[in-house]
Amino acid sequence: PRSTLSSSSAASDVYKRQKIQSLYFIELPTMAVKREYLPWHIFRSRKTDEKNGDVKATADRFVERFDGKSASVEGRKAETTEMVNEYYDLVTDFYEYGWGQAFHFAPRYAGETFYEGLARHEYFLALQGGFHRGMKVLDIGCGVGGPARNIVRFTGCNVMGINNNAYQISRARRWDSSMGLSHLLDYTKTDFCNMPFKDAEYDGAYAIEATCHATDKVKCYSEIFRVLKPGARFVCYEWVMTSKYDNKNAVHNKCKHEIELGDGLPDLETGEMVVAAMEKSGFVVEDAYDAVERYETGPAKNITWYNPLEPNYTSVEGLKASPIGRMATMVLCSGLELVGFAPKGSRKAADILEVAAVSLVLGGRLGIFTPSYFVQARKPE
Repeated sequence: PRSTLSSSSAASDVYKRQKIQSLYFIELPTMAVKREYLPWHIFRSRKTDEKNGDVKATADRFVERFDGKSASVEGRKAETTEMVNEYYDLVTDFYEYGWGQAFHFAPRYAGETFYEGLARHEYFLALQGGFHRGMKVLDIGCGVGGPARNIVRFTGCNVMGINNNAYQISRARRWDSSMGLSHLLDYTKTDFCNMPFKDAEYDGAYAIEATCHATDKVKCYSEIFRVLKPGARFVCYEWVMTSKYDNKNAVHNKCKHEIELGDGLPDLETGEMVVAAMEKSGFVVEDAYDAVERYETGPAKNITWYNPLEPNYTSVEGLKASPIGRMATMVLCSGLELVGFAPKGSRKAADILEVAAVSLVLGGRLGIFTPSYFVQARKPE
């Protein structure tokens, strides 16, 4: 009889039932991702005072940073903030149309849907970070808030999203409000390396394929270290070149360059470099490995992380990635741009993402690139 249970046992029983109920509650809304099947939002009109409002000029300036006569890694690093803002002002609407609200990849198990794989990838970070109800957690590079919304529903924690792009923050707040989550989420427009928070203010932090945009990883990780409480964890997925990358191989170098161009990155590093930067920043690195490699070499059947970028004709998503689907998007961009319904430069923004898609698939097939180098680090007590 329940009346004979000790108070501690009863409390434990209630906690377990609440956890089970919360999991049932979370699963359905997390998978209910609103997406556009036609890219109408891509063609929104820009405000006259909007930064990077001239899409064509922004696209030209962005590409010049990579393929212009004076283009260099040092130049991109010197102007990373401007470059990354140009990139996301150009591509955010395309990302939401083609991918949803979570701007990241995830290897997934056979039988999982695309969105189930993304959500599990996010839940794993929350688990490894030890996030739970009442904690204050930082999302470093939050995009439009898709992962943050999943994590607050999964754990009950409060998330502060860090983003230096004003348009993405406005989109994130809109989604939060529509899903009734504004009370658990907030955002700060700031640079990773110069956050306006007190020392030891946060209980944890995570980053999903975001700190690859940082010019100086030691400086970036050191700033995260500063704002975390002693004992808190920082968990992340990093974009890195794997040990299979050969910097003397022309095909490898072209692939790396085009991933950087297509995704607005100053310079891709290796997993070893990421771990070294973490340790130099003061963190104790508890675990680090390529999550993609673990999936690919594990016994469970799995689907590659780049599968959504590969064409197929059996789903709407696969059709979008097919030559026919990509051509249709390009023709639509060009046509609407021609008649004035889309801002000049929309087609060029789509071209940048086409470069990204092709190079990412090649990097995945060659095994020279991973978007999921997992690192679990802790600030010492």
